[in-house]
Amino acid sequence: MIRYTLSCDNGHDFESWFPSSASYDAQSARGLVTCPACDSARVGKAIMAPSVARKDRSGPAPVSGSDAASKPEAKSEPAPAPAAPESTVPMLAEPERRMRAMLRAFREHVTRSADHVGPRFADEARAMHYGEAPARAIYGEASPDEARALIDEGIDVAPLPPAPDDRH
Repeated sequence: MIRYTLSCDNGHDFESWFPSSASYDAQSARGLVTCPACDSARVGKAIMAPSVARKDRSGPAPVSGSDAASKPEAKSEPAPAPAAPESTVPMLAEPERRMRAMLRAFREHVTRSADHVGPRFADEARAMHYGEAPARAIYGEASPDEARALIDEGIDVAPLPPAPDDRH
């Protein structure tokens, strides 16, 4: 994987990961690399300094022999933390942000207005369908096999998508 700092023609800077340099070139040529802030496909690589760890040394070089008496011991100080970016550009394009907001609102509506029946979902849905329990809005857990069996019996069920933020 390779991370590029990118910049669009509107001056937005952002980062993106690609499987390889060739993958970036191919996606960019097809117009698939777009700015998450303004959706512009006119994107190019920004100048960036690579972060390379050196393995040939683990600290300051040891001082030996007559040099040891004449040179003061070097103190190693931690590198300063990088400054926070001046402005944060959202990493999601506007359509993705809207979709996530709609999914979040839908999930909140269901969890507020329906009864959570947990792992008893299939049994409760079946009981309501056959008139053995009063009809009401419910949500809970069901295995894929249980959901298929409910659908095969003519019982309407639909998966409740996870909250967009729960997947990360």
